[in-house]
Amino acid sequence: MPYSPVLLVHISAGTLGLLSGTAAILFRKGSTRHARAGSVFVVAMLIMASLAVYLAIVRHQPSNFGGGLFTFYLIGTAWLTARRRDGETRRFDWVVLLIPLVLGVVTWMHGFAVVRSGVGSPDGVPVEMTFFLGSIMLLAAAGDVRTLVGGGVVGEKRIARHLWRMCFGLFIAAGSFFLGPSNRPLRLLSAAGLGQHLSPALFSTSVYLILTILPLILLVYWLIRVRFTDIYKGKSIQAATANPE
Repeated sequence: MPYSPVLLVHISAGTLGLLSGTAAILFRKGSTRHARAGSVFVVAMLIMASLAVYLAIVRHQPSNFGGGLFTFYLIGTAWLTARRRDGETRRFDWVVLLIPLVLGVVTWMHGFAVVRSGVGSPDGVPVEMTFFLGSIMLLAAAGDVRTLVGGGVVGEKRIARHLWRMCFGLFIAAGSFFLGPSNRPLRLLSAAGLGQHLSPALFSTSVYLILTILPLILLVYWLIRVRFTDIYKGKSIQAATANPE
């Protein structure tokens, strides 16, 4: 079945986001390549998330709507965290925090409804993942409240806020791409005439699962390094990325 133009742009932006996000993680922090890859990642992910929300509305897919909106929120707030000065907040941030708060409550309510029904989720998402994502949404909202009440974040806390939101946004994109019901990697490579020339092992569920959880592994690594070592103590995001070692 042919892809619609909007879906093609959505998939292309998501693919570019995965590639540029991986590159930004691998490139030396503070280098020109890291900065460029990070900029491409932000733009690609915001486009991908925006189109995910649009497609979810058109196709009446509530879970994809929530996932796309939450991804947009994560990447947008992560970008703002890096762009603003230490301790800087805006009144509009009080409005933005409603996104993860409302999504978290609705997601948990959906999870409870699935459990009470005794049948699988109608959108195919395991109920455990539903509660996991709902918890992350509520934790993000709690982090926003703490940041606003405390007058912003500085130093390593600001770096950690930027990193975890970027990495978790990448995790959502990876999960949608590799573990989506459409088996998107295989379909795309087959459409390009490359699928039949590659080993079937490359399209196994185990490989997809590893690629999906890799951003979470990197998230944990960077959070431990930022919050529980002295490498980033007292540094701003600009200073940390200019000289991370």
